[in-house]
Amino acid sequence: MSEYAGENLLRLMADGALSIQQVSQRSGLDERTIRGIVNGTNKPHARTLHRLAAGLDVPVDEFFVDPALLVSRRFDWQTNLIVKQVVEENAQMFAGWKEADFDELHSRFGAGGGLTREGTIEAVKAMNQKRNLYEKLALLLESSQADLIAGVIELAYRQVVEDS
Repeated sequence: MSEYAGENLLRLMADGALSIQQVSQRSGLDERTIRGIVNGTNKPHARTLHRLAAGLDVPVDEFFVDPALLVSRRFDWQTNLIVKQVVEENAQMFAGWKEADFDELHSRFGAGGGLTREGTIEAVKAMNQKRNLYEKLALLLESSQADLIAGVIELAYRQVVEDS
C-alpha cells in the first residue's frame, strides 16, 4: 500500500512519544500488526492505515509522505519561527487550512531570510485570496456559465503564454 508506512509510523510515534502498546490501544490494532508495519514485514491495508491515522489523530496522508521530503519541511518550520506567533495571534485567518497550506507558508522567505510578521500576514492574505478565487472558479465551472468561464480562462492563458 504505502512504501513509507513503517518509517512514517515510527516518526509519528517518536513525535508523540508513543510506544507500540500505546499505538495499539489508541488504534485498536494488534501489537504484532504494528510491529510488522514498523519492521517492514507487514504491508498495511488501507483500513489499517485509516485506523492508525484515527488513533494517532493525524491525516492518513501522513503515511504516504516520502520521509526524505520531511527534512526540508522541518527546516522551513524552524527557520520561519514568526509564523507560529502569527498563527497563534490570528487564528481566524487560518480557518480551513490544511498541513500543505502551512508547509507552503513556512517555505516562503522574505528579503534576507525568514518572513517578518508583516510579510507573513501579507502571504496569508494572498494565499487566502487565491483559495477564495479557486473556490469561486470551481463553483462557476459547475454552473451554466462554465463555457463562458472556460473561454475567458483560455483567452487569458493564451495571452499570458504569448507575452512570456
